Amino acid sequence: MELHPPLQDPTVDLCGGERDVIEPQGPIPLADSEAVEVLWQMRAQRRQASPDLPDTVTRLTTPEGSVVYLVGTAHFSDSSKKDVVTTIRAVQPDVVVVELCQYRVSMLKMDEKMLMKEAKDINLEKVQQAIRQNGVMSGLMQILLLKVSAHITEQLGMAPGGEFREAFREAGKVPFCKFHLGDRPIPVTFKRAIAALSLWQKARLAWGLCFLSDPISKEDVEKCKQKDLLEQTMSEMIGEFPALHRTIVAERDIYLTHTLRQAARCVEAPPNAQKVPAVVVGVVGMGHVPGIEQNWDQELDIHEIISVAPPSRFGWVLRTVLKGAVLTALGYACYRAGGGVGRVLLSLPAVQSLLENLRPAPA
Repeated sequence: MELHPPLQDPTVDLCGGERDVIEPQGPIPLADSEAVEVLWQMRAQRRQASPDLPDTVTRLTTPEGSVVYLVGTAHFSDSSKKDVVTTIRAVQPDVVVVELCQYRVSMLKMDEKMLMKEAKDINLEKVQQAIRQNGVMSGLMQILLLKVSAHITEQLGMAPGGEFREAFREAGKVPFCKFHLGDRPIPVTFKRAIAALSLWQKARLAWGLCFLSDPISKEDVEKCKQKDLLEQTMSEMIGEFPALHRTIVAERDIYLTHTLRQAARCVEAPPNAQKVPAVVVGVVGMGHVPGIEQNWDQELDIHEIISVAPPSRFGWVLRTVLKGAVLTALGYACYRAGGGVGRVLLSLPAVQSLLENLRPAPA
């Protein structure tokens, strides 16, 4: 099984680098060629022409005849994991696309215990890393959303993304199946989301996330797979933060639609590399299914939704104020502790790292 980044331009990765391209290595030896054909035929025999799939699966088609089975999931759900396994085993896909990007790919290979520990353990190092990667406001927003994830993890006793890990494992059992990361890079999403909110909206959102404490049951999570309840929840969020919905949901609907359509391009069948329609399984949160269906037959331009505006003057002022506040607090602590203790404090690796991060960038 091959692990691929999001499918975009045939040669350029939208995150700044060239995509990995596997070049032909010359003619396949006869024995290997025969083995490939046998495996291809074996998969074709396993593939069900009219599979009986869960209600959470939506079937989409392309003009070339390719079929995409879109599995709508709840990210904290045992039932969703079963839906993914059932679908992949029934249709034996050429490609599996999941709602992840390269910044979240680590969750595919971490076990449940490690993921639960990571979700609950939000420390200074994680905060610094988030700010370095995404900037002050976007980094803090990422930490707040991690807190939400940790809250759900603690309430339900399960780690998020189980359906993606199941998809990864099942794809590895299907001959010739490729595994694609189909979501927009999360730093782009955070930066665009923060830029779309006013200062008052940012404060309200941060306050709500900081004081999230409502109990959540497994029944609540499973209800998220019902489209009527989901649409009601989305309507409430649109009314309160329409800009947030646009950047976190609607724009990613477009991006996911694009990557799914790219994955659904015809594939080459042995022995003569004839182009045949592809079978694709997409694994996405149920909240993205209506948007993907709506965008499926539309002309899409994803270049605008992957761009990030330069930092605003307000962002520069805010970073400067935060740096000044931290340095002032550190200086006062050194003064109160005394010269000797202050020098010891300043020599600590954690403090030196913090000072390094706060140092102004060269002009």
